[in-house]
Amino acid sequence: MSRIGRMPITVPAGVDVTIAPDNTVTVKGPKGTLTQNFHANMTIRRDGETILVERPDDQKENRALHGLTRSLLNNMVVGVTEGYSKTLEIVGVGYRAAKEGKSLKLGLGYSHGITIEEENGITYEVPNQNTIIVHGISKEAVGQAAAIIRSKRPPEPYLGKGVKYADEHIRRKAGKAGK
Repeated sequence: MSRIGRMPITVPAGVDVTIAPDNTVTVKGPKGTLTQNFHANMTIRRDGETILVERPDDQKENRALHGLTRSLLNNMVVGVTEGYSKTLEIVGVGYRAAKEGKSLKLGLGYSHGITIEEENGITYEVPNQNTIIVHGISKEAVGQAAAIIRSKRPPEPYLGKGVKYADEHIRRKAGKAGK
């Protein structure tokens, strides 16, 4: 059995979970609502204040789907109660970020500024000009938004300049050796 798939998901107070017959699960909580359709092979059932995910047999595909389904359901429950966030750091002389209304303005050394709009329940917070915090209730959407921002100027290995995740370690190269 899958160690992750077997674990029950505890539903906290104030969270409403609706399971449709076609394996569409809707989770409503204080921060918002998430809906996702899961594979038909998985059996999702509510048992009191817990949600259990079961698989029909031990085929390779069903074993993989078992843990995946449980993890996605747990991410939905955590998302509507606590939410998710990712922190990005900007390294480089003259590189900066600013928030104007509902858009994020980035100056990353190009001849033009980059503007990214808030959408899909994603919000940006800029505590200082070298830090960006991405907030949202969907773990997938927060990760995707952070990856899009990072892709505008990925960190380079010689000086470490660019946009990087706060917990990311940049592997540095030596550069040219002088005489």
